[in-house]
Amino acid sequence: MADSLLPLILAMIQLMCVIIVAAYLLTRSKFFASVLEGHPVIKVQVILIVFFGALSVYGTMGGIPIMDAVINVRDLGPIMAGLLGGPLVGLGAGLIGAAYRASLGGFTMVPCIIATLLSGLFGGIIWLLYRRKFAPIHIAVIFAVLMESLHMVITLIIAQPFSAALALVETIWVPMAIANALGVLIFAFMIRNLESEKKMQAERDTLVKDVAKKNTELAIAAEIQQSFLPKNIPKVEGFDVAGKSVMAKEVGGDFFDVIPFEVVHLGNKRMGILIADVSGKGVPAALFMALSRIIVRVNATWHRDEPAQAIYDANNLIAADATAGMFVTLFYGILDHEKKIISYVNAGHNPPMVYHAADRTISELEATGLAMGAIENTPYQAIACPLSKDDVIVLYTDGITEANNEQGEMYGEERLTGLIRSSAGLPATAILDAILADVNRFCGSAPQYDDITLMVIRVE
Repeated sequence: MADSLLPLILAMIQLMCVIIVAAYLLTRSKFFASVLEGHPVIKVQVILIVFFGALSVYGTMGGIPIMDAVINVRDLGPIMAGLLGGPLVGLGAGLIGAAYRASLGGFTMVPCIIATLLSGLFGGIIWLLYRRKFAPIHIAVIFAVLMESLHMVITLIIAQPFSAALALVETIWVPMAIANALGVLIFAFMIRNLESEKKMQAERDTLVKDVAKKNTELAIAAEIQQSFLPKNIPKVEGFDVAGKSVMAKEVGGDFFDVIPFEVVHLGNKRMGILIADVSGKGVPAALFMALSRIIVRVNATWHRDEPAQAIYDANNLIAADATAGMFVTLFYGILDHEKKIISYVNAGHNPPMVYHAADRTISELEATGLAMGAIENTPYQAIACPLSKDDVIVLYTDGITEANNEQGEMYGEERLTGLIRSSAGLPATAILDAILADVNRFCGSAPQYDDITLMVIRVE
């Protein structure tokens, strides 16, 4: 028995494979997305009916004559049509397959017609039960086996003589059940893969849109942040001032500012300068930077002659709003041309370097208090540093001195002081450009990990 069944099983599987390949090509068509969504339009339903009906006809034509009947996979087309497109599609494909089977006649004609029609109709009902979606794989396979079993039962009830019907069923039931079940199994996996691809594509599209939206928002944020930085530094008698920020990301926490005190009627021979570095990077640092800049600027103009008091009050306001771990190091100074001094407060910032032209020495404006935002009511001390003609003050954030090259070496303060000495005779803008260019040469192809902000003041 096994020897006689194996050739039939292989023949049915071969026939089934051709049908599955054709069905696979259909699933790659443009309109198939609407089928997976469970809302195929009438035009698409007609295409499905004709296509799977043709596969049903092919399943009959490619069958093997046996005992005045044909062993085939005719029901596979209507089953797939019903499971995929609903009762109308399944029944329509079944009608095409049944009509062709009726033209062949034979003592199993009536049960075969009934089984083909029921295959498509019941498949469509299952589609409705699963809310217009293809049934789970195991349900689809079980359904295919049950439909072939029903086909055999109908044959035994209707086909005459019964002895011939029984002998036929004993021979063809297993090969037809295996072929149809295997075909539905492969097709169900194809549908599940398509659904997974569609889901992944939807997630990918959503991700791309989210990234594009975030990039747009970051670009806007970067534009707003750049608007905070002085585009044109006002000219103050006795000083040549230049400044620049280079963010490691779209937005960052470094900033510099100049406060022209002529706005508050203190003349055009004084200027407030500040440079700061907010802890962290990215959007949180940028928001904290905006808050800090506004608070310091307002307090600096309010306490025009008291830099320590200005930073003290600003620190209390920033500390009250700072989240855990957020702080800002800041250097704030007032340049005074008439007194030839800079009165400053250094709130935990990198000490600015002062090049003294008279003896070519470099001193540092050390910290006079803690970083802002860390502790409320922190005292700050203001110190006055005398200045002379051709002196140069370089204010910077640690993005300069801690910049790394490909070997992991840091740029360091020694390189910075050497460059300040070698370029001290240049205008402020030229000194600034020389420092940034030297940092870029040192880093080479190594990525920028930290924001870089630099200010240069040359005493005239």
